[in-house]
Amino acid sequence: MITYKDIYEAAKKERYSENLQPIPKSFIKDVSKYLKEKREAASKEDDVFSDVLLKTKKQLENAITLFQELLRRRRKKILNLVLIASETGISKQDFENMLLLEKSLFEDLMQCIEKSDRKMNESLNGKKDEELQQNNLIVFLEDTPEFLSTTGEKFGPYLIGQFANIPKEIASVFLEDGKAELMEK
Repeated sequence: MITYKDIYEAAKKERYSENLQPIPKSFIKDVSKYLKEKREAASKEDDVFSDVLLKTKKQLENAITLFQELLRRRRKKILNLVLIASETGISKQDFENMLLLEKSLFEDLMQCIEKSDRKMNESLNGKKDEELQQNNLIVFLEDTPEFLSTTGEKFGPYLIGQFANIPKEIASVFLEDGKAELMEK
């Protein structure tokens, strides 16, 4: 069973350390249970001005604040680890101190960085210029529901006045029907 002191100590350790601090794997579940119990205790309306009730409400507020601070600090450290890993290729630093949710966040962010790097490299090598020349930037003059291209790629839905950079073949259909206008390059 977790206590207010446990939450306080975890937040304090995280605050004063550069590295991710180890916390129990069931920490989030335990904090959830603790907060639920405190909410139930604070919602009892036996004596609204009871010292115990006021103390419980204040402890609940402080526990929530500390837990949010703890999560923010851990997330910030994970973001820093992602940046370091994307530059050095070493991605296992502090990995053992991450919760399962945090490991998933780390992996998802790494994939996003890698995808962004690939796109940047393609752009630097001129591959994106060819793709941009195959697209038209149009503005929709009518609301348009979601549709599929001939290759099965989903587009839309689009609202009146919304811009889209879509393949020339598809754009030409909307332009011919008067449902969109071509934007000048």
